[in-house]
Amino acid sequence: MSSQDIPEENLPAEQDHAHGAVGIADEENPFADPGLPPHEHRIQDIDERAAKRSERVVALLFTVSMLATIGFIVAYLAIPNDKQIFVFPIGHISAMNFALGLTLGVALFCIGAGAVHWARTLMSDEEIADDRHAIEAPSDVRAKVHADFRQGAKESALGRRKLIRNTMFGALALVPLSGVMLLGGLGPAPGTKLRHTMWAKGKRLVNMNTNQPLRPEDVAVGSLTFAKPDGLEEHSEEFQTEIAKAALMIVRLQPGNIKDKRELEWSHEGIVAYSKICTHVGCPISLYEQQTHHVLCPCHQSTFDLSDGARVIFGPAGHALPQLRIGVDSEGYLQALGDFEEPVGPAFWERG
Repeated sequence: MSSQDIPEENLPAEQDHAHGAVGIADEENPFADPGLPPHEHRIQDIDERAAKRSERVVALLFTVSMLATIGFIVAYLAIPNDKQIFVFPIGHISAMNFALGLTLGVALFCIGAGAVHWARTLMSDEEIADDRHAIEAPSDVRAKVHADFRQGAKESALGRRKLIRNTMFGALALVPLSGVMLLGGLGPAPGTKLRHTMWAKGKRLVNMNTNQPLRPEDVAVGSLTFAKPDGLEEHSEEFQTEIAKAALMIVRLQPGNIKDKRELEWSHEGIVAYSKICTHVGCPISLYEQQTHHVLCPCHQSTFDLSDGARVIFGPAGHALPQLRIGVDSEGYLQALGDFEEPVGPAFWERG
């Protein structure tokens, strides 16, 4: 049904809009402006029942978007992470990922489809030509912009089409919840876990290579030994998490070569224990210069002086390596006398 089939008295009144100057092509002006074609009314412009049908379609799309967002939240909370399903022709995939992608896609698609259908069927589709104007905005231009905005708001029928307005607001209000729910996938807040390691008073130092507790005589002057806390086994589920904080390097120096007073007090017969984790970006330190007592991070060449509190002497690292206070137990094995005094590894914003 087109506007030609409707009696002229039923057609909406034409508004007086500037359609640009219409010219006639001649020898002097072969490319004259032909103007805009006559505006043809849509069925929704002349039949309120058709407009109501379009309104219900838009509202349905927004409602489906709301339901899909709720489905997204339910899927995130209810579907186990390890559940697998078969989807042809993709194959076996994560049920949660499939459900989250499907529901979020439907939610976003329905908002977009609803907005497009609303604009194409209910908002004004009359083409208007406007002359170019200067960049500055004089008072009459500002007044025109305000008038155009009010006209656009009127033509959108947002105030009159309450069903569309309410369902649209509902869809737009719910869909951001999908992003909020995804924040839960980042895992629990670390709390104070970054400030503590497995080291504690009485915890023996175990050689990483032999898995045997270390005695002072096992550490020769000028040697570099890597250690872990007693009880931390490589096959345990938490090994990687804990060793990333608790990895130790053991170096034996001549007590007279130790310049830092606290380092000397926290050592045992010249044996010092420092975190193996670089304070730049967390790489494991593994290069030791015996004559200078310097250790070098292989990632970005941060260099630390183990004879002077492991302070930074070169590279991008921001602070010295944390030292672990050590001693010997009743059986003569090296043991920790507590945890590190400060967080190990790269600096983070909560560092106190």
